Order: sequence, then C-alpha cells, then structure tokens
Amino acid sequence: MLPVIALVGRPNVGKSTLFNRLTKSRDALVANYAGLTRDRKYGEAEIEGHKVILVDTGGISGDEEGIDEAMAQQSLQAIDEADVVLFLVDCRDGLTPADEMIADQLRTRSKPTLLVANKVDGVNPDIALAPFYELGIGELLPTTATHGRGVRALMERVVKDLPEPVEPEIADEAKGIKIAIVGRPNVGKSTLVNRLLGEDRVVVYDEPGTTRDSVYINYERDDKPYTLIDTAGIRRRKNIRESVEKFSIVKTLQAVEDANVVVLVIDAREGLVDQDLHLMGSVIQAGRALVVALNKWDGLEDDHRQYVKTELERRLRFVDFADIHFISALHGTGVGHLYESIESAYQSATDKLSTNHLTRILQWAVSEHQPPLVHGHRIKLRYAHAGGQNPPVIVIHGNQTEQVPAHYVRYLEKTFRKALDLHGTPVKIELRSGSNPYAGRKNKLTDRQKAKKRRLMKFVKKKK
Repeated sequence: MLPVIALVGRPNVGKSTLFNRLTKSRDALVANYAGLTRDRKYGEAEIEGHKVILVDTGGISGDEEGIDEAMAQQSLQAIDEADVVLFLVDCRDGLTPADEMIADQLRTRSKPTLLVANKVDGVNPDIALAPFYELGIGELLPTTATHGRGVRALMERVVKDLPEPVEPEIADEAKGIKIAIVGRPNVGKSTLVNRLLGEDRVVVYDEPGTTRDSVYINYERDDKPYTLIDTAGIRRRKNIRESVEKFSIVKTLQAVEDANVVVLVIDAREGLVDQDLHLMGSVIQAGRALVVALNKWDGLEDDHRQYVKTELERRLRFVDFADIHFISALHGTGVGHLYESIESAYQSATDKLSTNHLTRILQWAVSEHQPPLVHGHRIKLRYAHAGGQNPPVIVIHGNQTEQVPAHYVRYLEKTFRKALDLHGTPVKIELRSGSNPYAGRKNKLTDRQKAKKRRLMKFVKKKK
C-alpha cells in the first residue's frame, strides 16, 4: 500500500485547492463556498519522488447536524486511514474554536501531523501565524495553495514523516470494470454504492443533493477488481439554483464518459420521469453500456408495480438492449444480480470483432432488406470492419453511403446487435463512401474511339 496523507480542517480553508495542486488535477470541486466537499476523495500524487495517496475531506466545524454530522464522520474516518495528516487552518480568519476542536481530535489519534497555515498572502506572517502556536500540534508551515507559495517546502517536510510503501502499486488507480452510478437526486445512488461495497463508504442522508462530487472507489468481488463511481444527482436545469450544483453535473457527465458501464438508478415510487429519459439519452450519446435499476421496489403495491412495468415497456423501446432490474438498495433485494448484467454489458462493449464476420452479417442484412434507391441507383454497402470499442463501432464502406436514411441505419444497428449477441451496449454505425479513382481525370480516347464517335455523331444528325 502507498502512504496515505489526509487533508483535514474547517470548511473553506483550502483543502480541495491543495489537493488539486498536489495531484496536478482538477478532480476536487473548488469554490468560495463552505461545505463543498462532503465525501472522502482519493487521488495520487508524487511528492519529492515518492508516490502517495491524498485524501480530500469535508470540513469539520464542531456544530454539525444532519448531513454535516455524517460529513464530519467521513473526515474523522479519513484521519484513521492516514499515515500523515495535514491540518489546514486559515490565516485570514485566525484561530477559531473549530480549529481547537479538530486539534483535540488529532491529539487523541496520535497521527503524525503538520499544521498548514493557508492563505498567508496579503497578511503579515508574523502576526497571522502567532495564534496557531497555541494549538501545540505539529510543525507550523505557511502556504498559499491557490498560488503554490510554500507548497514545495511543505512537501519536503512531509517526506520526512512518510512510511515506506509496503508494495509498489498505484492503489487509487481505477481497476477492472469502471461502474458509474447515476440518477436523479435522492433516488438511492449512494445507498446502492454502500450496499455493493458492504460498508458505509459514502455519505447517505435523506436530502436531495447529498453527493456533490464524483467519488471513485476501488474494490474486489469474487477476486475480480471493480471501480465504483458514485456521482451527484442530476435534475432539470430550471431546478438548478446553486453554481456548485452546476459543477457537480459536469463531474457526473465526465464520470459517464470515463465509465465502462453506467447503472442508471430510478426511483420506482415516482416512476419513470422525463429527467430519467434525458439521462439515458446522455449515456447513449456517450456510447456507454447501460444497466437500469428500479430502486425502492420493496413495499410497492401490485397495481403500482404493474403500472411502472407498463411505462417502462412503452417508453424505453429506444434502449431495448439494456437489462432492467427491480431492486431495493436499502435491503439488498436483487442487488447481486446487477453484476450479471454489468459483466455481460462490459463483455459486449469490449469484444473484438473480426472483419470477416462483420462483412458476412452486412451481406445477410442487405440481402434481407436492401438499401433504398437514390436517383435511380441502388446504394451499395460492400464490407464492414470494427472501428472501436466501448461502444462497439462498426465501419461500413460502400457507395453513396451519405444518402443512407436514418431508419436503415437503425435497422443495421439492431441486426448487428442481434447477430453478435450484444447485450447492454449501444452499437455505433459509421458509413464511409469509397473515393472515385477516376474523379478529376479526363478520359483520353484512342484514334479508333475518336473515329467511332464521329460516325455516331453523323448518324444522330441524319436522324434529326
């Protein structure tokens, strides 16, 4: 395992900014907004030649209630996981009771701790740092994470407290099948993630918008590696009020692009709504394999269940390739069967397809249903080959392919999916026309051909 460094502190002291600077990424959401980070977020960084795992945590203020209390528990759990703790304080705000409370928590855990006095720019360092010496915890190091001031000195000091890695492995790198859990707010995505993992790994609270960032979690099941991506809920644009939520939506869509398989969670009590269909459209547009999970199925009356199934059959014809599961993430009903569909969808999305096999399927499809006529000429589709994976891309070459109508492309998609026995993944068809080798070249006639042409022209004139 690689050494783990946890970033802890009050809300809005710059933990996520420092996380992004050290990981050289923009994985953690950053805004001038207290309480933005709620779940633990992991990232890889290289510090003075040493690879480490950084953990970004939610802020702790000491007066947490409801969702903030669960968020604080996540931060305290990150301290227990860490080998070194970076305790961030705000030079502009000075020493606060919340800082003293966090310092007390760190003393009880006996972790190697460095006190990072952030936002030192624009203040007198001697005056700003003086109050923090009262905490008597760790070495005090001034920084400004937004500009990188003091970060290099901080990292040189951190290296001295790092334990040697047990094994040379990138522990936080995504492994195996990457599964993104997406859906509207409060449909049970985080509950499903915790159920799949068998532990309370992400914050769960009965309030829409609990998850605001995409959280990547590596784990193993039956000796197979997986990476779960818990995402923020996406609701209709007119209901988006906070700019923070807009950034969360971007993170969710990026997670869909990064995933191999997307599990779309729908609230069975509310039934299928327009926003669920929009999310499905986004997944299909991204070309990702799809599994649909109807959550909160337990306790529904038979009439309501039948209504939901009828609506699914009527409105989900455009994703007839996706498996549908009726589950209860809270009680675990049907959750285990999700893996069967996830494995099947991933296998279908990443299978290697041979040119010979694809061409035979194309020839059979054309013989069963020929392309339409265009200006009196039949569109000719000659051969096909694989053009990519996740989603499977099938490139078809022929003449006048730009004239192939949309309904015939859909026919080809369904034919290839059925013939290749693909489940859970969309199929993308790319049509390409062969270039005319004689385009732009004037035909040169021989003397014999010229004489024949003259005789033909004389004959035509006589007939007139």
